[in-house]
Amino acid sequence: MASEPVPAGAEPTIIPRPDHNISRANISRNALKVMYRLRDGGFQAFLVGGGVRDLLLGREPKDFDIATDATPEQVRKLFRNCRLIGRRFRLAHVYFGREIVEVATFRGSELPGETRDDDGGFVKDEEGRLLRDNIYGSIDQDIWRRDFTANALYYNIADYSIWDYAEGVKDIRRGVLRLIGDPVERYREDPVRLLRAARFAAKLGFRLDPDTEAPIDDMAPLLASVPPARLFDETLKLFLSGHAVQSYESLRHYGLFGYLFPAADELLDSPDGDAFRALLLAGLANTDKRVAEDQPVTAVFLFCLLLWGPTRQLAADYQADGEPPVQALLFASDEIGDRQQEHVAIPRRVMTPAKEMMLMQLRMQRTRGKRVLGLLGHPRFRAAYDFLLLRAETGDEDPELASFWTQLQEMSPEEQAKAVGAGRSSSKGGRKRRRPRRRKPSGSTGH
Repeated sequence: MASEPVPAGAEPTIIPRPDHNISRANISRNALKVMYRLRDGGFQAFLVGGGVRDLLLGREPKDFDIATDATPEQVRKLFRNCRLIGRRFRLAHVYFGREIVEVATFRGSELPGETRDDDGGFVKDEEGRLLRDNIYGSIDQDIWRRDFTANALYYNIADYSIWDYAEGVKDIRRGVLRLIGDPVERYREDPVRLLRAARFAAKLGFRLDPDTEAPIDDMAPLLASVPPARLFDETLKLFLSGHAVQSYESLRHYGLFGYLFPAADELLDSPDGDAFRALLLAGLANTDKRVAEDQPVTAVFLFCLLLWGPTRQLAADYQADGEPPVQALLFASDEIGDRQQEHVAIPRRVMTPAKEMMLMQLRMQRTRGKRVLGLLGHPRFRAAYDFLLLRAETGDEDPELASFWTQLQEMSPEEQAKAVGAGRSSSKGGRKRRRPRRRKPSGSTGH
């Protein structure tokens, strides 16, 4: 099916409650409270986006977002526990303890060929990228601002029906991800949609509609115009949401990975890339497993994993030039980290501990002396140890070294000291025996 635009003034297909599987029992109670209060206040209220999609697929939604014809100020008047956020487009956040229900006013749409000035709301750059989108509209216009048909469904709290303007339900049933409107224009408006296409295809197991897929290769360079800080957030969504392996494969398939991690991409395509690829896939699979088991995952571990291969390769070059191993790795991690900031801006709170994890891979190669025991109390030890295990499993490090550190953690303090050759002296009181003072030569007049 071609990615046809939604005709101006199009009427939605309304799917009544008996004809779909969404139950209020599966919707957040707080989201229901917000929708009911909006409805009782005389406003329209719809559950929108990924929440509706996931409920139709029988999945548990991560978020429950709401769209309404109430302005943000009107929403704030209805809810004392509400705060308005955003500059490009104003949103209302309604707080229920740790849960936040996001409420967005219907956005005004830009019809094909229409460009508005600063006062009108829409502002685009020369490449067609949407820079400003700050006008409100109706639900019939809001559909134009949605990206994929599967994300453009509205669950109406008034009668529990689904409003479908773009055959999104049909696409969900077919397992197809399709952009609303002209794909080239939509990618130009916001190049991050290229990453979203890869991410949703990976997350949902959907295939891309041919018209949605076709321009990706030509549009990919537009990612260079996206602020690196925004790409950091997108990277976390790609790799820390439980579908990291599929996201990686999708990004590589569509030639997008290199716009996020050029050094890693170059290494993967080199003759020396097989070992790094094995490590990367094993690490991403481990991350997915932890998400599935509801265990914590961190950006620090992720970026250590993604940058380890290029960093170690550059460190080898520094060593060949005569730098000691530790200094070589320090220089390499700084250089690779600085290059990476031009593409995905990694905050210092993430990059600094990621570098520490890399450096500990060298320090953990030492297995004798008191300094070995000091590593056990290092704040990054556990993450560095997990990374060492991963490297050993994929042939990137000696399994005997990983075994040593595993066994060391299971020992008593006395056994640990003996294992690393740092046992205490057996002298009384545990104090070091003082050396006898040297006798002065005969006739000395020392003071």
